[in-house]
Amino acid sequence: MPLAMLAATVIVCVCALLYSGAMLGDARQLLTRAEMQLRTERVRVENAGEEKATRARYLGGYQQLAREGLTGEEQRMNWLDGLRAATREANLSGIEYEIGAQRPYAHASEVDARPLRISESVMQIRLRLLHEGELERFLDALTRSGSGFFTVDRCILRRLPPSGSDAGRQARENLTAECELRWLTLRAPNKTDNRQ
Repeated sequence: MPLAMLAATVIVCVCALLYSGAMLGDARQLLTRAEMQLRTERVRVENAGEEKATRARYLGGYQQLAREGLTGEEQRMNWLDGLRAATREANLSGIEYEIGAQRPYAHASEVDARPLRISESVMQIRLRLLHEGELERFLDALTRSGSGFFTVDRCILRRLPPSGSDAGRQARENLTAECELRWLTLRAPNKTDNRQ
């Protein structure tokens, strides 16, 4: 009888040890998974904090670009209003212009604006000037108008033949200026752009 009880006790102890070992293994796996999940969540929280700090750092600049008309859709009406205002401010007799269709910015590869898309609309302008300083005054006024963001690609000045009449401004205009402006627009990519 004592041997049978000893054998039963040994069997119960061995079963308890095996069961405890299995439970310990499961607990270790749960702990490992929990630690991995904790690390993942910490990384996500850190990234969220960095993303929030990045947004805060660049929000003012982005809002300034929006005020200047660089972000969003084309601002063609604002561009034309800016042309008229700059023409008046520079005291020019008039301006002729043509605006081309919007297209991807020709020098986008030189500017890393990812994930934003940079588009351009090329505008040809023609002005009659008394002297070359009026062109600079006009372009400065156009920049100050806040009607959008543009670059001057080129300007060609040509001397007009002398006029026989001395009356009025048109008789004194000595130059024509033909300039090419690139109005730039930044936009977030469309969902269809991401598929391509």
